Amino acid sequence: MIPFTADAARAVASVGEAGVIARIRGWLGEGVSPPPPRGIGDDCAVLPGAREGARLVTVDSVVWGRHFDASVPARAAGAKLVRRNLSDIAAMGGAPADAVLALVCGGDVALEWLGAFFEGVGAACRAFGVALCGGDVAGAPPGFFSASLALTGFARRPLLRGGGRAGDVLLVTGALGGSLLGRHVDFAPRLEEGRWLAARPQVRAGMDLTDGLAKDARALLPAGVDACLDLEKVPVSAAAFELAGGRREAALAHALGDGEDYELLILAAADALDTLCADWAASFPALALTPIGRLVETPPGGAGGRLLDAATGEPLCANLRGFDHFA
Repeated sequence: MIPFTADAARAVASVGEAGVIARIRGWLGEGVSPPPPRGIGDDCAVLPGAREGARLVTVDSVVWGRHFDASVPARAAGAKLVRRNLSDIAAMGGAPADAVLALVCGGDVALEWLGAFFEGVGAACRAFGVALCGGDVAGAPPGFFSASLALTGFARRPLLRGGGRAGDVLLVTGALGGSLLGRHVDFAPRLEEGRWLAARPQVRAGMDLTDGLAKDARALLPAGVDACLDLEKVPVSAAAFELAGGRREAALAHALGDGEDYELLILAAADALDTLCADWAASFPALALTPIGRLVETPPGGAGGRLLDAATGEPLCANLRGFDHFA
């Protein structure tokens, strides 16, 4: 039996990324996939065994044709692999430690290109104190390249996705959208900022933005809760405006759906908002922390999990879904 099908209804694309993950939980069976935060559900798995706080582990990949192409220098692609993982550690309020790397590529990959890729990996590891301790190399058909990094870390208080409640305020760091103009490879993982946020008890939940605000924000919503977004307050990047030809509505669509922002999205207690924002501004004056919405209870009979326009109370447009790996 081959792993591919011409029947669209039986292919992974028919259920999307979330559907595939849900099915993987079932296929693994009882006792293999624990509930979060140890199991599937957060930016990192939180594992037992650390003397102080928690042990973190995450894994991310870069695939030729999906995460980068010929417009991206090999060195930048290698650095992106490390930074993607570092952003997951940052989202949990952690500090990075050791890593292993798995390389799968065709025999036609140029040695010079591969050398530059690993120079980028090495430079990013040195910059953030990561030791690359080993891994695996496997061959693939010509024209294929993928590298996966598994990164460990530690956090005194891991910032999970599941701590929010109705009434909490949704906040985001930086500005969003337009990542394809270069930010998708040239970004700074918010490690120091993530640790600062995790140390604040009024910050209840958090994650990093990789698939776009319109998709990722739903991961912070507990059952029976929706999020009202103040679209006028969503910080839109200059790159998003450039892609949109200066039009605010189109630029906002980029901010909601482009993905690969690598900013932090958090939930904080509403009664501590002013203090949190003032302390943030004093600690990180060059990086904005912007309140963009609030969590509200879903009306009776509703399942929750919706993103609503705070101005109208209506759900956001169906085409603002963010990035799906199988769409």
